[in-house]
Amino acid sequence: MPTYEYECLDCGHRFERFQKITEEPVKVCPVCGGAVRRLLGSGAGVIYKGSGFTTSWNSESGTRCGIESPCCGREVPCDKPPCEQ
Repeated sequence: MPTYEYECLDCGHRFERFQKITEEPVKVCPVCGGAVRRLLGSGAGVIYKGSGFTTSWNSESGTRCGIESPCCGREVPCDKPPCEQ
């Protein structure tokens, strides 16, 4: 579940709420009862830690194909998915 940040339009109080994506946004400031708006957040990306992860995993070959490296007998990398010529 994501954490959403809100700001009161009346008193400027900022607060966070841990909510399901499907939940209705908070509409009332818990401090003054004024209207609030949900702020855009930077979000949280997935962070892989440790030696057991690699960005080059591919379920078929164990390497990445496409833009970064040639594949399927090509001489140069391309912008198409693997094995589509």
